[in-house]
Amino acid sequence: MSSVLESAGLPSGLFDQPRILLSTEEFFALWRGIGQASPDPAIGLALGTETKTEHFDPVVLAALSTSSFGEAMRQIARYKQLSCPEEVVLDPGDEEWAIQFRWLLANETEPAVLTDLCFAWVLSIARHGTGMRISPVRLELQRPRANARSLERHFGCTVVFGAARNAIVFRASDAELRFVTRNAELLAMLAPQLDEELKQHKGEESFPERVRATIQRKLTGSRPKMQEIARELHISSRTLQRRLQDAGSSFQKALEEARHQLARHYLTNSLLELSETAHLLGYEDSNSFVRAFRVWEGVPPAHWRGTQREKAVS
Repeated sequence: MSSVLESAGLPSGLFDQPRILLSTEEFFALWRGIGQASPDPAIGLALGTETKTEHFDPVVLAALSTSSFGEAMRQIARYKQLSCPEEVVLDPGDEEWAIQFRWLLANETEPAVLTDLCFAWVLSIARHGTGMRISPVRLELQRPRANARSLERHFGCTVVFGAARNAIVFRASDAELRFVTRNAELLAMLAPQLDEELKQHKGEESFPERVRATIQRKLTGSRPKMQEIARELHISSRTLQRRLQDAGSSFQKALEEARHQLARHYLTNSLLELSETAHLLGYEDSNSFVRAFRVWEGVPPAHWRGTQREKAVS
């Protein structure tokens, strides 16, 4: 493991800490390191496959205790935010049902080994829950063709490389497949605990913080409008304004704080050019971003980034 941490640029004593906290970029670096260190190109599939119930975490145990594959994935999507800034996106259609993993703070594509692990994990839950060797319709991967035979053999379906998204696609009817692992008593015990954790997790955030987090998820090359953020929070624009005012804030202030936080993250944890950072933050040009950053930090972003790197080295 020391070689993995070294190649990932992470501290050698990382796993000696009582609580391990990683940025998304550090998490990706860790998984790239695992992929590089392993002689097995299918290591992600192996790590994502589990058949023993006792090895599943409470979230998966609660999911396996539900009545169907679809309900299980809805449970997982609900509680996933407890562990990391990641969304499980369920996209049901008339004939197909696509499942994607969206990393909310990522500014790069996730490592292939992590994509393999996530989709193997979904398949493991589906097969364990249904008691059948269910297979998806296809696997869609953004990366170039590689290890196709291992992937096709593991998932039992066609693998499309160079796709527009990373997704595991099932038949729409697969969502209704009943779970033989259904356990109402266990679910009744686990769900309230997870709901309480979720409540505490959300309760730790003030309303302006929730607005900022929602804005950050939408800051992907364009400036989100108030109506869009209100819709994401399932409230009206008027209610959004009122609640922000009650908390001593405003939408413009929340937007600037969201941009400020993300700007610091990008400058510290990525090699993005300033023009790319400005674009991701929804600025029309680099000069607008530089002016805003001077207001926030008192220095230009390039100078601030250089100072942070010097601190990291010293």
